[in-house]
Amino acid sequence: MYSDLGSVDYARKVFDKTRKRTIYVWNALFRALTLAGHGEEVLGLYWKMNRIGVESDRFTYTYVLKACVTSECTADHLAKGKEIHAHLTRRGYNSHVYIMTTLLDMYARFGCVDYASNVFNGMPVRNVVSWSAMIACYAKNGKAFEALRTFREMMTETKDSSPNSVTMVSVLQACASLAALEQGRLIHGYILRRGLDSILPVISALVTMYGRCGRLEVGQRVFDRMRERDVVSWNSLISSYGVHGYGRKAIEIFEEMLANGASPTPVTFVSVLGACSHEGLVEEGKRLFESMSRDHGIKPQVEHYACMVDLLGRANRLEEAAKMVQDMRTEPGPKVWGSLLGSCRIHGNVELAERASRRLFALEPKNAGNYVLLADIYAEAQMWDKVKKVKKLLEYRGLQKLPGRCWMEVGRKMYSFVSVDEFNPLMEQIHALLVKLAEDMKEKGYIPQTKGVLYDLETEEKERIVLGHSEKLALAFGLINTAKGEPIRITKNLRLCEDCHLFTKFISKFMENEILVRDVNRFHRFKNGVCSCGDYCGIFTKNYGVSSYQTSAAATQQSKMGSMIDQVLEGQQKMGADFNGKLDVVYTELNSKFEALNTHVKSFKRRLSNPMKLGRNKKSW
Repeated sequence: MYSDLGSVDYARKVFDKTRKRTIYVWNALFRALTLAGHGEEVLGLYWKMNRIGVESDRFTYTYVLKACVTSECTADHLAKGKEIHAHLTRRGYNSHVYIMTTLLDMYARFGCVDYASNVFNGMPVRNVVSWSAMIACYAKNGKAFEALRTFREMMTETKDSSPNSVTMVSVLQACASLAALEQGRLIHGYILRRGLDSILPVISALVTMYGRCGRLEVGQRVFDRMRERDVVSWNSLISSYGVHGYGRKAIEIFEEMLANGASPTPVTFVSVLGACSHEGLVEEGKRLFESMSRDHGIKPQVEHYACMVDLLGRANRLEEAAKMVQDMRTEPGPKVWGSLLGSCRIHGNVELAERASRRLFALEPKNAGNYVLLADIYAEAQMWDKVKKVKKLLEYRGLQKLPGRCWMEVGRKMYSFVSVDEFNPLMEQIHALLVKLAEDMKEKGYIPQTKGVLYDLETEEKERIVLGHSEKLALAFGLINTAKGEPIRITKNLRLCEDCHLFTKFISKFMENEILVRDVNRFHRFKNGVCSCGDYCGIFTKNYGVSSYQTSAAATQQSKMGSMIDQVLEGQQKMGADFNGKLDVVYTELNSKFEALNTHVKSFKRRLSNPMKLGRNKKSW
């Protein structure tokens, strides 16, 4: 009774005065403490209960597993969770669907996807909660393909477990991660048929999905049709405009939210400050940051400081950004130092980059991205000896650079492209198209940007390396497989490099297709030789004459490039491939997880995969 009323202290007093403490009494206290967020106390009492010989039941394990994640998710709590897992297995509770679902959720919250997957696969019986928990685990831990595959299995293998609103939110999150627009549309249709379109979390997830898939206007329409809105709905729309670089619009929506009586949350300010950063709205961002505690009683957290450091850093106010880090009342975490290091890369500040990287290496010794970012800064500064040192440190710590990967959706199928792809039988044809496009663009002013290549090689060899980036492979595939006038949508797992940005701008000048590239930071919309990011802060090379062509010249070049694509298609057809207006499938569908094809790639891929053969005897990553 007291636990339901939120009176944990009274519940504890009743427990302490109880002489005969059966398992039911212990469970009642565990429940009260868990609901109140006192996970650490629950775990302490659980070990005490075991020592005095009281046997746990199925309710006990449910409460103590929840207590592991109610507390701070540390390695110690994970170890305790694993020990409880062993306890319940010995007691024969590893076939109980509710307990195992709670266990699965515990591992998911710790990011232990493999453990969660093993628990799920070992369950003799699964219900909709089990399926939803596994899908959510994949979606929240960067395994979007697996999330969609599991959802497909749920739809085909189960008759009694229809997806619910929780399932839909996780599946939409996976679609948003991959920018899988057609998959998302199918899910939207299912939601309408099931009558789930009145549930706020589902509609908010739809707004996010359409925004992350490049259909911002559709997300806006979904939002406008909502009968009621909560702060999550507003956050979804603000975030969508922010990731597209529409900072002023995001601020406008934020102010509309306040006018409608909704109270902002810490997440709201992360979204709106991030939007300011993408459009360079420094003063507006500073005003919003100051209003957090003054007007809304929200104490700035590490994420908010990271947004402000990014905002100031992109605007080349590095000293101000560094001072903000120094004056922080809380300990700057990896996000803050990472924002500062990223800003140093934009503006080439080696000294401050070294300071930030030292802190990052101490905080995140296993994060390879921090080492690579510092190496990028050294490479652009032509400091090759220091590039070598960073590479050696990376190698000494057993880390590897995360390979660049792109995804795109064509005909409701997802295709994956990796730099130096050795399993794609169409790479030679795709590369042939890229070579022809690059040669023609050079005549019109395109200058490959190779300063980010981490090898001290000849210019020609560096150009070969950047030509094999996954963005360009996906772009060439999209040009061949997408009808004229239809947008080409590409998702990138890393930041869009300077050369790929410039290359895509040139292509968009001559082709009728709008090209949308979503990298790890934001959307880039390329049309008529211009990017929606406006080459902000000198992050990307300004123009190089991309916008200087006359209309007639552009039309001529558009026709010429279209002819090139036709020639590549025709050459492939002569080799016996059946195009029918499309390239063969690069990878199998989602459910086969892009299994490698048998045909290996020759020539260009070998050269790219072994930079030692390209020039001087440099060691590969």
